[in-house]
Amino acid sequence: MAATGEMSARPRPVAAPVMGGEASARSAFFLRLACAAFVFAAWEGLSRSGLFYGEVVPSLISIVRAMGVLLVDPVFWTNLKVTFLEVAASLAIGTLLGVVTGIVLGANRFLMRAFEPYIYYLSPTPRIILFPIMIMWFGVGPSSKIALGALSAFFAVALSTAAGMRQIDQILIRVGRSFRASKWQMATKIYLPAMKIPVLNGIRLGMGTAIITVLLAETKLSNQGLGYLIMQVYTRFDMPTLYALLIAVFAIAGASNALIGRAIRE
Repeated sequence: MAATGEMSARPRPVAAPVMGGEASARSAFFLRLACAAFVFAAWEGLSRSGLFYGEVVPSLISIVRAMGVLLVDPVFWTNLKVTFLEVAASLAIGTLLGVVTGIVLGANRFLMRAFEPYIYYLSPTPRIILFPIMIMWFGVGPSSKIALGALSAFFAVALSTAAGMRQIDQILIRVGRSFRASKWQMATKIYLPAMKIPVLNGIRLGMGTAIITVLLAETKLSNQGLGYLIMQVYTRFDMPTLYALLIAVFAIAGASNALIGRAIRE
């Protein structure tokens, strides 16, 4: 009895307080600021250390100054417009073909087993190696970049859409069929609304690969676009402007990714 009373008298361990959502978000924000400050300080230290030849690692002040010059330069905005249109067209074509392919494969088990392995195993293939073929088919203009970018976006969207199709509640499909819905109505009223998140995730991945592919294609053979502009700046060894261009590309890609992420959360 005494042992039992002694055991019952032991204090229970107190659970650690769970950090509230607002406090957690604030801590994460300050951690991001600290990481950014560390990166900036390390960059500036490397720039002033003299360990690198010339301005391979330019100072932050020179990069900010180059960014200011870049943002008021009409040449930058002209090339940005070209790249934006190429990526937008690539993403639109790749998304359309990918969604249609994903719905067809996801809705038909036989076609899925027959053709999905091709898409799955061809997906990791670097699309830039197909650029010479695209040039022969579509010429050296924007069409070859758009075709290559659309091909890059297609695989991510198709695989994500097919996976989303397999996750749709079968009850919804049976309800649509019981009302004798057409294939178009099934796709627009049941399939797409039910797999909004997988499709948008596929578009997000497809956009990233389309941007990379289009920029790479512009660096290889083009006389316009951000990829072409980056190579022109590189040949002049204008490193502050080169880094300013890279930051602009990262910012645009990040903003586009954030917009799609917001659409997923809504």
